[in-house]
Amino acid sequence: MAFSSSSALSIPSSSSSQNWEYDVFPSFHGKDVRKTFLSHVLKEFGRKAINFFVDNEIERGEFIGLELKRAIKGSKIAVVLLSKNYASSSWCLDELVEIMKQESGQRVITIFYEVDPTDVKKQKGDFGKVFKKTCKGKDKEKIKTWRQALEDVATIAGYHSSNWVDEADMIENIAANISKMLIHLTPSSDFHRLFGMVDHMKRMEQYLRLDLDELRMNGIWGPAG
Repeated sequence: MAFSSSSALSIPSSSSSQNWEYDVFPSFHGKDVRKTFLSHVLKEFGRKAINFFVDNEIERGEFIGLELKRAIKGSKIAVVLLSKNYASSSWCLDELVEIMKQESGQRVITIFYEVDPTDVKKQKGDFGKVFKKTCKGKDKEKIKTWRQALEDVATIAGYHSSNWVDEADMIENIAANISKMLIHLTPSSDFHRLFGMVDHMKRMEQYLRLDLDELRMNGIWGPAG
């Protein structure tokens, strides 16, 4: 199965009036990536002024709470970081189910970190073994929703760590593409009273060059008012 290194899927939008609280909601298994790969991703997000949800103060229990559900719903982009032990956590799996059922125009980006997308989709290999262990003693309906969420997220073309020689380049690419996506996710209603503003915004994008890792300054001038 081939996966693109720079694409994402948009979940069908049912509303364009969503009030977003965060730019990005990251879903991940902490022990696998929090102190390594994820820390570098979030640092790059910070450099590009990408506002992301941080779960450090949330107490993790058997089920995800209302605060986490609100954070998922209130994020423009969900970044699902699938690692070897992602499915070892029922919390992560519930998070994924919540992400995949959102219909508020939210986009989903997948990162397959040292795990094969096919193993995620079919719950096989080491990923499958971990998943089966998590499923022990769980309700059949719960397991069914987990399986469906894994199948759905695995079909989203995303970033595959094995396709990148340099993780730093991969992380920079992820952050740059998210920056571009956030520009296009700006509600058009913000400009609907400003005649001709859309064309000007499109022209500005080529000057802003958010794909570049450098400081840029742009001047805008014109008649008063």
